[in-house]
Amino acid sequence: MTSTPYVMTQAQARELLGHVDVLAVLRKLFRDLAAGQAVQPPQQRVVFPEGAGDFINFLGVLAQDQVYGVKTSPYIVREQGPLITAWTLLMSMQTGQPLMLCDAAELTTVRTAATTAVAIDALAPHNARRLAVIGSGALARAHVQYVKGLRDWQGISLYSPSLKERSTQDLAQITGLDPRLHIADTLEAALHDVDVVMLCTSSAVAVLDPQTLGRPALITSISTNAPRAHEVPPQSLNDMDVFCDYRQTTPGSAGEMLIAAEQHGWEPSSIVGDLPDLLSERAVRPNYERHVFFRSIGLGLEDVALANALYQLLD
Repeated sequence: MTSTPYVMTQAQARELLGHVDVLAVLRKLFRDLAAGQAVQPPQQRVVFPEGAGDFINFLGVLAQDQVYGVKTSPYIVREQGPLITAWTLLMSMQTGQPLMLCDAAELTTVRTAATTAVAIDALAPHNARRLAVIGSGALARAHVQYVKGLRDWQGISLYSPSLKERSTQDLAQITGLDPRLHIADTLEAALHDVDVVMLCTSSAVAVLDPQTLGRPALITSISTNAPRAHEVPPQSLNDMDVFCDYRQTTPGSAGEMLIAAEQHGWEPSSIVGDLPDLLSERAVRPNYERHVFFRSIGLGLEDVALANALYQLLD
């Protein structure tokens, strides 16, 4: 017996996500992972012939919810710039049938930002007051939305070189995210006296050297799916307390971790903790004697959990 999965568009996903407590969904996911009730395999990257791009499969199993799934995201090389799409297939562990095929563009943005928010809530000092955001695209704006209520921020600085090319309407949309947010003229101004820095760029090379910060801070990074992309210098990992979304898979995919291990003597075993550790209280919070770095690569479980939450709303 077969069934046709429900096909959800990006617009539908965006509307329904407004009815989902995304942070609660992700916190449960990482607790399930810590308890052995979820499975997160490594990413699967497949390269197209003749340099035409690649695609990455993000897999995940949620045993308590009796679903599994895969998000597949191609990186297609074109003369006018790379094309990146993503679709998530949600499957039933009870019937073996497909439940939903969801345009994952909105899921990717939301789960990426919300994962950073979960990490900041677990890692940032309780008295953190100054937040910096590097980047101005959809991911950066989503990060602000999910993080703005986690601490009593006295100031939120945002910097992006591309802002010079943005329309007045775009700038108003950014400043309208929160009354405490202001656009910094330079990277240095955005980072002045900062407690938390969120790197939200699509850069394939470092955009921030932690050594330029005046005092120890929490730095979060998402990077992009370009090969070996990184937002901090790989060698800087040796001088920071490093955390990640999932220690079993992140070091094998994160660009700065791969380069640091190969060229700078850094070892994945030095990772202090991951989100399952933090949310199950198996990792010690950092003391901020030096910078703290959190790296997420985007887990299939995050996409599966959010897709399942959207599917439940269809009933």
